[in-house]
Amino acid sequence: MADDHIDWHGSFEAYSDTKAKIYENTKVACVYNLNDSATERMVENADVQEGARAIGFTTGLPGRSQVGYVEDILCDRAFLEDRANSALEIATLEDLAMIGVLTPHLMANAAAASALARSYGIEPESIKKALRDFKLDGHRIELISSRDGISWIDDSKATNPHAAAASLNSFENIIWIVGGLLKGVDITDLISRYKSRIKTAIVIGAEREAVLAALAENAPEVPVQEIKQNEDVMMHVVAAAKALASSGDTVLLAPAAASMDQFKDYADRGNSFAQQVRVQVDGAA
Repeated sequence: MADDHIDWHGSFEAYSDTKAKIYENTKVACVYNLNDSATERMVENADVQEGARAIGFTTGLPGRSQVGYVEDILCDRAFLEDRANSALEIATLEDLAMIGVLTPHLMANAAAASALARSYGIEPESIKKALRDFKLDGHRIELISSRDGISWIDDSKATNPHAAAASLNSFENIIWIVGGLLKGVDITDLISRYKSRIKTAIVIGAEREAVLAALAENAPEVPVQEIKQNEDVMMHVVAAAKALASSGDTVLLAPAAASMDQFKDYADRGNSFAQQVRVQVDGAA
């Protein structure tokens, strides 16, 4: 759980109450993130049907009634007879890497999906095949180009700080493209938490002033470049990033904001970024 859609719900508490309804009247299993205390409280307070189980997932070592990772293996310790002393292999990190860029966020999602599938009796081999065959929609930590030691990542779907945190937590030496419509959300905590990973911030969008102020207050050591143009935004963004980036860097579009101020939607924003990367970085016609 994280602040989002506060402009619609009015408060984090109201948003949380709405999200908690997903667990009401659960018949089989409430699957929740062990690293999210707010979600765990939702499960504890949920009015479920008799026999429903609480199944936690993690990117770390799983305990009993949990799904998680033992070294490079995704394991089930919830749906087997001797869950106190053993674990059942579901998939490996090599399998998950076939989905896309292997990030902690992807690992968590794979564990959550596996926990849900196992709760309905799906066999591990079937889950493994499904994970290997799964294709992410675009603009979700998508590698657009890797050239001269620089990775160009499109995570335009990161329309709030919580989603952007998943990207920022996955890379080092980041040229961070940030900004848009903040929807009433404060990004200061995001900046404070991940400033050590940010090499430079490139700020775009209608609410640039709020982003610039948050960076100045919470990460004054991070260099900032403001893109003031409202036309051909990504042409200017990619040109700036190309001039700033060097081998070992990741140019990351994870705006932590909505896109409708300058683009049709997040997909249009991501497509515009990807097109400019292909033209300016890869030399496409």
